[in-house]
Amino acid sequence: MSEKAQIGVTGLAVMGRNLARNFARHGHTVAVHNRSYNRTKELVEEFGHEGTFLPSESAEDFVASLERPRRVVIMVKAGAPTDAVIDEFAPLLEEGDMLIDAGNAHYLDTRRREAALRERGLHFVGTGVSGGEEGALHGPSIMPGGSKESYEALGPLLEDISAKVDGEPCCVHVGPDGAGHFVKMVHNGIEYADMQLIAEAYDLLRHVGGHTPAEIADVFKGWNEGRLGSYLIEITAEVLKQVDADSGKPFVDVVLDQAEQKGTGRWTVQAALDLGVPVSGIAESVFARALSGGADVRAAAAQAGLPGPSATAGSHSGDLQADVEQALFASKIVAYAQGFQQIQAASKEYGWEIDPGAMAKIWRAGCIIRAKFLDFIKQAYDKSPSLPTLLVDQYFLDAVSGAQDAWRRVVATAAQQGIPAPGFSSALAYYDGLRASRLPAALIQGQRDFFGAHTYRRVDKEGSFHTLWATSERNEISA
Repeated sequence: MSEKAQIGVTGLAVMGRNLARNFARHGHTVAVHNRSYNRTKELVEEFGHEGTFLPSESAEDFVASLERPRRVVIMVKAGAPTDAVIDEFAPLLEEGDMLIDAGNAHYLDTRRREAALRERGLHFVGTGVSGGEEGALHGPSIMPGGSKESYEALGPLLEDISAKVDGEPCCVHVGPDGAGHFVKMVHNGIEYADMQLIAEAYDLLRHVGGHTPAEIADVFKGWNEGRLGSYLIEITAEVLKQVDADSGKPFVDVVLDQAEQKGTGRWTVQAALDLGVPVSGIAESVFARALSGGADVRAAAAQAGLPGPSATAGSHSGDLQADVEQALFASKIVAYAQGFQQIQAASKEYGWEIDPGAMAKIWRAGCIIRAKFLDFIKQAYDKSPSLPTLLVDQYFLDAVSGAQDAWRRVVATAAQQGIPAPGFSSALAYYDGLRASRLPAALIQGQRDFFGAHTYRRVDKEGSFHTLWATSERNEISA
């Protein structure tokens, strides 16, 4: 074969197919391969006019069609299927070639694979890709990890097909081994929180404010013109104004209220627990989906008739729409602050040296959580790369300070009216926890020392201390 491809894609389901088309549309010759050759043929037959594709039926021919260093993008399901593709292709590659996993892999799997392939002289590049199938085709946000050397050869191609903001690519080398997939995981965790907060805002406007879905769609459309402007706010307005063709009812009323999840939100929370980072907003969004999906438990609660607030529960004391906008914006800031803190903690733990401002920069377009205020996040980290939390940056400090009265009214109204608002509530609790001059953790330390002699530190002396409690017999029993 005389012509060589600059990059190859194996795994041609929707995401893989669209990435291959994106590369071809940008003038790159693309080798394409799939376990079922029919899918490869269909891609070339349907979209061959978009650019130059080199189809291969076998892994050997696919690898042979690539120029050196070979760049093989893997687009298959995470876990065992990814390992199977690596086992198939790695023996066919030579030193300096690279395997690029662009799926939603767990970052610890990526670290393991990168270390193993590095010993064989191969580059493994765990790459987060956000934007769904449309982003993959028209320009996603791309978060590649791996070695700096691999990015020198791969980066220009990824930057070429990524989304752009003022001509700047939404793609940057995140850091070594699993850094790219970690950042993509946290991106998805923030996405979970953002979606939950938006859903809570809708719920309050509908069941406290008494607005119809179509009216709430107009509210979200208006919010999208202001500081809340984002992809998720935009599509929320579209979803809420949709009418079901079969029943004539609002679309949102005919959809089963059981949210599904693919695992990245759960991974984010698990990783945060391991790192000791409080991502309470993300955690509550994951648990809210789990609660929605617990049909049997919810049915049992309904059958038991769990009581709600009395009929005399107070109504909202302010402008509900304006207050919900404030609560939503403040709670979103908390979710992003928690996510960025988690990225910084992992960067320190694994020696990744991730630039948080660069992450905000590449999330400004192409990805699901793209939002206007990411520019302010980038500016905050540009001014202070080691910023301990976004909430102490002046822009965000002013925003949450100005929102807090409305925020508290919304959380209080939700509690009084029996409207579940775990996202708003946990975000406010986190904010109050940060600003508290003293937390009740001192009592917890006393309890731990009582039953387990775990010791404690004092405010007036250095070192660790243990009290010989007078009721130590009880300590022995509980132990």
